[in-house]
Amino acid sequence: MTDLYQTQRAMRNMRRAAMQRGVIAILDVGTSKIACLILRFDGEARLRETDGVGPMAGQSQFRIIGAATTRSRGVRFGEITVMNETERAIRTAVQAAQKMANVRVDHVIACFSGAEPRSYGLAGEIELADSVVTEQDIARVLAACDTPDIGQGREVLHAQPVNFALDHRSGLGDPRGQIGNRLACDMHLLSVDGGAIQNLLYCIRRCDLELAGIASSSYVSAVSSLVEDEQELGAACIDLGGGATGVSIFMKKHMIFADSVRMGGDHVTSDISKGLQISVGTAERIKTRHGGLFATGMDDREMIEIGGDSGDWEKDRRRISRTELIGIMRPRVEEILEEAREVLEVAGFDHLRSQQIVLTGGASQMPGLDELAARILGSRVRLGRPLRVQGLPQAATGPAFASAVGLCLFAAHPQDEWWDFEIPTERYPARSLRRAFRWFKDNW
Repeated sequence: MTDLYQTQRAMRNMRRAAMQRGVIAILDVGTSKIACLILRFDGEARLRETDGVGPMAGQSQFRIIGAATTRSRGVRFGEITVMNETERAIRTAVQAAQKMANVRVDHVIACFSGAEPRSYGLAGEIELADSVVTEQDIARVLAACDTPDIGQGREVLHAQPVNFALDHRSGLGDPRGQIGNRLACDMHLLSVDGGAIQNLLYCIRRCDLELAGIASSSYVSAVSSLVEDEQELGAACIDLGGGATGVSIFMKKHMIFADSVRMGGDHVTSDISKGLQISVGTAERIKTRHGGLFATGMDDREMIEIGGDSGDWEKDRRRISRTELIGIMRPRVEEILEEAREVLEVAGFDHLRSQQIVLTGGASQMPGLDELAARILGSRVRLGRPLRVQGLPQAATGPAFASAVGLCLFAAHPQDEWWDFEIPTERYPARSLRRAFRWFKDNW
C-alpha cells in the first residue's frame, strides 16, 4: 500500500499546483457517456486552499468555463475494456471542453464506477504525548488504525477519517488544538480492483494528461445530490448509471459505505432491444421518449411507432402499446432496485435513524421510478438533482451529471484522506479487520 500512498500524495500535490495556476479539468468516465468540465478558480479560492480536515465540499469560488459530453466507448460496467476506443472518447470530450473554454488543460480529476468496491470500517487509538492534539497526533492515530488485508490486486481509493473521539467525547470533526489524553479515530476505507485504476491512469496518460485526483462515482454523486441535512443525519444515495448502479451511505457528512451493482439503464435498453428485436439505438430512443414503470388503462390504447431502418417495411412499421413497453422495462428495474436493497441490508442501513434514500444518475429519470423504489426499498425516497454550480450549462444540470458536478465540488474542496498526513512508513502492514458501521452504532 506504500506505493499507493505515495501516488495519492503526488496526485494531491498536482491538484494544488493546478489550482494555483487556476484551471483544472473534471472527467466523468461512464459507461454511456464521458463528460468533461473545465473549472476556473479565482484567487480567493486558491488562498483558502488548506490541508485541514475540511468540511464537506461547500461551493468554493470556482466556475465552469467549458463543458462537453460524448458517447462513451470501450467502457462496460463502469470499467475500461477497450483502451483505444475509450482514449478516443476522452480526447473528444476534453478537446471540445477546451475549445469552449478557450484554454488548454494538463491536469484532470477523474471519477469512475464499478471496479468491485469494498468498504471497511477501521478504528485506531493512541495516548497523547502532549495534552493538546497536533497534526502529528492525527497522523499517529490514523497510522494506529487496524488496516485490513484488502487482497491481491486491489488498491485503496478512499481512506477518510470519519469520526474522532477525545477521551470520552465522540463525534468530533477536527480535534486539533483540543485538550485531552486519549485520541481515537474511525476511518472508512474503500478498496477497488487495482486493474480498473491502472487502466484509467494509463488511458488518461495516453491522452497527454496528468491525473491529479481520482474518486468513486458513488461518493461524488452523493456529494452533489444529498442536501446538507441528509449528509449530516444519514442517507443513502443510489446512482443509477448506464452500466453500473452506485450505492453509498453518508453519516455526519462523511461517506461510511460504498458498493455497486453491475447493472444500470443500459441493461433496460438491451432488454427492449432483444424483446422487440430492434437496434440498441432505436431501443434507447423509445425508452427515453415513451418509457415508464407503471401502466394504466390508457397505456393499452397508446400505440408507439417503433420505426427502424432494417429495410423490412412490415417490421419497420410495427407498433406496440405502451403497456407492452412497460412490461419489458419494469422487471429489470425491479431487479436493479432489489440488488440495491440487498447491498443496503448488508451494510446495516436499517440501523440509521434517518432512512432517507436519494435516487440520482441518468437512469433515475424513468417515469414512476420513485414510486417503484419506495415500494421495493420500503423507505423515504426522493429523486435528487445535483447542486447548481456557477457556469454549469443548462443541458448539464440533470441527474445524469450528478457525479460530474460532485467531482467539481470534490476537486475544489476534498475531504481529508489518510495520505494528507505524514504517516510513518512502517505503519502500512495489513492487520485485523474491524466491522464497518460499528462506530456509528456505538456513538450515535
